[in-house]
Amino acid sequence: MDLQGPVSVDEEVAALSRSADRDSLFMRAALTLSGRADPLIVRVRNLSAGGMLAETTETKANVESGAAVEVELRNVGPVAGRVVWVGEGKFGIAFDRQINPQVVRRQVVTQSDLPPHLRRTGREPNPVYRRR
Repeated sequence: MDLQGPVSVDEEVAALSRSADRDSLFMRAALTLSGRADPLIVRVRNLSAGGMLAETTETKANVESGAAVEVELRNVGPVAGRVVWVGEGKFGIAFDRQINPQVVRRQVVTQSDLPPHLRRTGREPNPVYRRR
């Protein structure tokens, strides 16, 4: 057993996030970096309860390890977290709270997304039932 010195909270969170079950997906999210007014649009490559892998093509993103961020995730809303590693165009984020990744994956269906034959207008007559 290899004993190391004390590890930082970031290293511990990153280790937990890496070992957690991840959902591979390809969706967009708005990421707000501390000190930046406009959100950065990122691609979410994989997602777990404790964090996510984000990818950006924006060269002026200036994402640094340890930076506080807030990610707007579909069906969940804003989730605060911290950047735990940065690579070429990709970076890992550890969330401050656990989320349910299946909720993020769930598609939200609105009335207009339904095919016309499945939409209810409210003007349909009540069904007529015949007695036998």
